[in-house]
Parts: sequence; C-alpha cells; structure tokens
Amino acid sequence: MKHWSEKLVKLHACIEAIEWVATQKSLAIAWKNCERGDWMLWLLAVKGKTNKTHRRIVTAACQCARLALRFVPANEVRPLKAIEAAEAWTENPTQTMAAWAAGAAEAARAAARAAEAAGAAARAARAAAEAAWAAGAAGAAGAAEDKKCADIVRKYFPAAPKL
Repeated sequence: MKHWSEKLVKLHACIEAIEWVATQKSLAIAWKNCERGDWMLWLLAVKGKTNKTHRRIVTAACQCARLALRFVPANEVRPLKAIEAAEAWTENPTQTMAAWAAGAAEAARAAARAAEAAGAAARAARAAAEAAWAAGAAGAAGAAEDKKCADIVRKYFPAAPKL
C-alpha cells in the first residue's frame, strides 16, 4: 500500500515537504504538526481553493506576509499597500471592486505578488541567516516565524484540505 504522501508527489510538492510528510501517519496529523505555513498555504491554493474559501486563504496569506514586512526597507511602502489592498478585498469584494473599477484586478494581483514576495523575502532572509550563523539563534528565529505562519493558517483552516 502506498503512503498517502504519494498524492503530494503527483501535485509537484517540494522535495523537503514530501520527505517531511512521509514521516506523518496521515494528512490530518501532518496538518496538526506542520510548522511551515508556506507549505500549508501552497496545499490550500492547490487543493483547498474554492469560491467559498478563497477569501480565507488570502486573509491567512496576508497575515503571513505581514510577518515578513520587517525585512522590507522602511521607505518601501508597496508591499504593505499591496497587502492592505488584498485585505480590503477580503473584507468586501463587491465594494472594493466597485471602488477600484478596472484597477481592482491589478491591485489584487499585485497584492498576491506582494504576499508571495514577502513570504519569499522572509524565507530568503531565514536561509541567509541560517547559512551565516549555522542554525544558531537566527535559524531558530526563522523557524519561529514559519511556525507563526503555520498557526495563522490553522486559525483559518483547522483541518487540511482533501487530497
């Protein structure tokens, strides 16, 4: 009998995630134990996104992206503005879209790109810190940020999406 994680291989999950989930007895247990919010958001985007859940996924992603704003230079406001635009959309998509008219779609795409970029910046900063300090205090801080993001995702999605 194949392990349930084989489904993630077919979805082209990253090797690190596949190796980790192979140690978990079930998706439910993996979801509960996971300390990588980026993996969880990826799975939600691939398997859990419906019209009903899309706004919750974006909300969780924005909260995770906010964790990375400390890596953005103080004079660079675009990532924060993009996150705020996405958050405004999650609060009231109809009003937001009407107010932004034709620019709404671009603002939402920019917000999604900013959330991804902020997450990537956090991961890059974490990787750089881990390399520089060989998994010392900075590596622990990066892992703590990952766990915070995972906890945010579980706040909005207590259960994993169906594979």
